[in-house]
Amino acid sequence: MKDIDDIKIKKEIPDVINYIDNLFDSAITDDASDIHIESLKNYLLIRFRKDWDFIIFDKVSIDYAPTITTRLKVLSRVKIDESKKPQDWKIAYISTKKNITVDIRLSTLPTVYWEKVVMRILRQDDSLINIETIWLLDITLERVKQALKSKYWIILVAWPTWSWKSTTLFSIIKNFNPLEYNISTLEDPVEYNMDFVNQSQIRPEIWYTFASWLRSLVRQDPDIIMVWEIRDKETALLSIEAALTWHLVLSTIHTNSASSTIQRLTNMWIEPFLISSAVKMIISQRLAKRICKHCKKEFRVDEIIREKIKSELNDIMDNEEIDKLIFYKWIWCEYCKWTWYKWRVWIHEVLILWEYLEKSILSSATANEIHKMAKKEWMITIIQDAILKAAMWNTTLDEAFKLI
Repeated sequence: MKDIDDIKIKKEIPDVINYIDNLFDSAITDDASDIHIESLKNYLLIRFRKDWDFIIFDKVSIDYAPTITTRLKVLSRVKIDESKKPQDWKIAYISTKKNITVDIRLSTLPTVYWEKVVMRILRQDDSLINIETIWLLDITLERVKQALKSKYWIILVAWPTWSWKSTTLFSIIKNFNPLEYNISTLEDPVEYNMDFVNQSQIRPEIWYTFASWLRSLVRQDPDIIMVWEIRDKETALLSIEAALTWHLVLSTIHTNSASSTIQRLTNMWIEPFLISSAVKMIISQRLAKRICKHCKKEFRVDEIIREKIKSELNDIMDNEEIDKLIFYKWIWCEYCKWTWYKWRVWIHEVLILWEYLEKSILSSATANEIHKMAKKEWMITIIQDAILKAAMWNTTLDEAFKLI
């Protein structure tokens, strides 16, 4: 990784169009998820986020801040003369180097020196949109498929920032034949374009919000409804109402675990009897770094770590089985560009709200109490899933224990 002090400030950019194209192509080639352009006193700091880590790309004289931001605003079709208010929209970029088209979601924010620009790179990769390929363990996958046989209910994906919630949502949608169902989505923004699915972009500036859209959508004879995010009581209540009137509702909610999602809905002043009646499944997920298959090597786990693994897995495995688990570390190689990891792996926790949880929800049980009950019913927790995926050589124990 480049040290910031070793990078010289670029004083001249002969052609800003070529510079922006090169910026996009470099981010796409490096498999970056985001591009950050930050305005400092003397220069613009340009960084990529890749697998949660930042990589410094360039430093450009602050004199080019208006030129670069204007070019980006032109591409995204937002107001070029507006620098005092945040703006956001999308850029459709065709990369001639990679021969692909990507959507780039742009967001601007006024700062002390100029505007900060953050761009999320949204790849139209259909291979990811499949419930079979999002790294669900076999036992968890079977439970998810069983839950998806329901003709109604709410299915929630609980997420921290940047955990590929939308990919999971669309993987669930792809489980259904859109020619046999009327499927409608409300997104912010539309990330994956799907044939025969009615996709809509919210526009808060004209009062086209999640709640107002939901009211209109129920008159469209939908079978499956996808709401990008439950952010408030009104959206939550409308989603529950739709689920209770024979619709399958898919959405996301910002929580740290599957069990704490129930507490979050309660904190939105949703009555417990509505939660137990409407919510069917909660998928909590994270992303971990996937170990490079070209430079991984087996390593011996010391007794302290082995006991820690046993304390996490003793609900689902006996000690003899745990002692047989083999874990890998890395060496570093050219293939992974000396980083040890290559791309990412999903880590999941899936809570199915069977009848055994109904009394607990109705009695306003805590998230910890619900979590313990779910574990007794063989729910694989986030940390258990991560350790098992480390034992399957998909990630490392260090990455797994970061999730605790």
